[in-house]
Amino acid sequence: MSPEEVAARVARGDVNDVPARSSRSVREIVRANVLTRFNAILGVLFLIVLVVGPVQDGLFGVVIVANTAIGIVQEVRAKRTLDGLAVVGEARPVVRRDGVARPVAASAIVLDDVIELGPGDKCVVDGRVTAADGLEIDESLLTGEADPVHKRPGDPVLSGSFVVAGSGAFTATRVGREAYAAQLAEEASRFTLVRSELRSGISEILRYVTWMMVPVAVGLVASQLYVQRHDWREAVRRMVGGIVPMVPEGLVLLTSVAFAIGVVRLGRRRCLVQELPAIEGLARVDTVCLDKTGTLTEGGMALTEVRTVDDAVADADVREVLAALGRAEPRPNASLRAIVDGCPDGSGRLRPADALPFSSARKYSGARLSGPDGGDGATWLLGAPDVLLPPGDPRLAEADALGARGLRVLLLARSGRAPHDPRVTQGARPAALVVLEQRLRGDAAETLAYFARQRVAAKVISGDNAVSVGAVAARLGLAGADEPVDARGLPGTPDAMAPAVERGTVFGRVTPRQKHDMVTALRSRGHVVAMTGDGVNDVLALKEADIGVAMGSGSAATRAVAQIVLLDDGFSALPSVVAEGRRVIGNITRVSRLFLTKTVYSVLLALLVVVSRVPYPFLPRHLTLLSTLTIGVPSFFLALAPGDERARPRFVRRVMRFALPAGVVAGAAAFASYVMARAVYGGAAGTREAQTSAATLTLFVVSMWVLTIVARPWTWWRVLLVAAMAAGFVVVLAVPVLQRFFALRLVGAEAPWGAAGIGAVACLVVEAVWRRNGEG
Repeated sequence: MSPEEVAARVARGDVNDVPARSSRSVREIVRANVLTRFNAILGVLFLIVLVVGPVQDGLFGVVIVANTAIGIVQEVRAKRTLDGLAVVGEARPVVRRDGVARPVAASAIVLDDVIELGPGDKCVVDGRVTAADGLEIDESLLTGEADPVHKRPGDPVLSGSFVVAGSGAFTATRVGREAYAAQLAEEASRFTLVRSELRSGISEILRYVTWMMVPVAVGLVASQLYVQRHDWREAVRRMVGGIVPMVPEGLVLLTSVAFAIGVVRLGRRRCLVQELPAIEGLARVDTVCLDKTGTLTEGGMALTEVRTVDDAVADADVREVLAALGRAEPRPNASLRAIVDGCPDGSGRLRPADALPFSSARKYSGARLSGPDGGDGATWLLGAPDVLLPPGDPRLAEADALGARGLRVLLLARSGRAPHDPRVTQGARPAALVVLEQRLRGDAAETLAYFARQRVAAKVISGDNAVSVGAVAARLGLAGADEPVDARGLPGTPDAMAPAVERGTVFGRVTPRQKHDMVTALRSRGHVVAMTGDGVNDVLALKEADIGVAMGSGSAATRAVAQIVLLDDGFSALPSVVAEGRRVIGNITRVSRLFLTKTVYSVLLALLVVVSRVPYPFLPRHLTLLSTLTIGVPSFFLALAPGDERARPRFVRRVMRFALPAGVVAGAAAFASYVMARAVYGGAAGTREAQTSAATLTLFVVSMWVLTIVARPWTWWRVLLVAAMAAGFVVVLAVPVLQRFFALRLVGAEAPWGAAGIGAVACLVVEAVWRRNGEG
């Protein structure tokens, strides 16, 4: 089309205007961080405090604003990183305009554009085929049909499908929201919240907390108003003091912040995270499935030898046939590019026709070549020796010997049948072995060693010869590489192949469908699987894996289905990616123990007050101070700390195994200290502040010990953090202005020392709980 025709269609709105957002908008981020259930609850309580006074009891309102602002800023930073990387990694279809083929953004395609297709290209709009040269399209992600569909001129093309073999072109017939994929699923936003045990666990906890708050609030007001005969202002203040600490508002914030900062950190390493909870999934990975080509080896290859095995065919003729086969493929893969570079076409006498593009499923390509040296329309095939030759052929042993040295070996054979004949390989006469050298990635050995140290099983799954793949893996020091498995001998179903897949390390001659089934088999055995790949043969497996990792230079189809894209193709980035996931999930688990311990002791204190009919011991400012020093400030630093411990399942159960008993011990100790202080001071007037101070001291001591447990293992900065928080509390007790502001003052010696003793005993109990649970 001409520029004028394109402009006319844009003006009419016939443009592929589906917004390909990779993250939430700024407006959605602000709304998600501000309009939360707990911001609403705490906001109402803050307004109540402003009415009943004094203002220092409303300090938690400032914390709400600060936490929300931090969450918004961090997620906006992550959004900018995500959006910037998405532009780099997005597919750019090639369209024909004004007689020239040029890449354009997917959103710039208009109705009636002619779009060229090649292996690995993703169809971004619906259309109808106008030209096809062995064009095969996989529509499994849309229709569920596993086998690629052969396309001929006039056949429909669906958006969301991708090319697995051949080339061609199609005319766009439906664009934007009218396209099939856009109607099938909202692909306008790739920001999807995949299943997240962390998110669902926190939501479950918060739901229970919400239901508990209402009856506790009613009980506290009734107890303070009618039993203790407080005036309504004092009763409301005490009720707010009991309710506010029940709300683990910072837990939701820190989860979002940890995810967002994880995105920023990975973005600096040129890793595009297309789904934020994928970071959590990375923490749980115990098996990484690797494709050899482009992952363990560099994408490019070099032709090292053409070994003629048929005396009737001259070496020069073989090289001319190879050059002609290279011309027959519009978009050659890495192997064919190396052959074309090593066999320059000098004469051009052979003319290819009826080409059969390479397919990962059949593992060979071919074409009919006409010319004086190619015979009268002879069919030539180029592919895997063990696919083109019958078992027992002596050339197979020669090919295996070369493959055992880590070389890639292809066979050039001549057939008497047409290229597209299903029986074309039968009776094929071998002409030459084509030997290619694969260059190992410099960082591959170190990366595999990292996975071994972290007890993450690495499995190499490749379509190449099993012996060759095993030799490459052995050169990189991968354990078990000396026993490669030929996937053609595996059972046909995931359940049946699961034992062999779990036991083996290196697999060769794996078809795309088998890659998918092998990932399914591993997951059925309880493994959390990450799959890496760069070609169309990896798409189904990437989609099936818990976490799909695509190479940036790979096909558009792999980048579209993967949760993480390594934009610089850096295999060495994988340890950083896995470590980032472990850091996030491990740290959130840590700080969750802090927040939920506070929730438990707050609920218990409120219930004890209602049952025992005593005044509630704390004002909101007291618990705000404790929360800030023992939870708020420390949790922010702990949530961003380094860590590489693999996450374990059952998040809620693991967190509550510690938080529930620790919270009960802390609440019981604080209440016991309060009762003890009431007995020490008797009914003396003006001693309520002293009673509260004793209870606050006990609760601070126990909460600090919980912090020391959660902060383990100790490092210099963790010691400094805990010491700074302890010093902050001492400053409050020592400075008269702060004493008056927070209404805290230790009176005499008996009650303060008794409170400290009760706190020390409680700390020993909490330590015993930690050790008994096996968390130490």
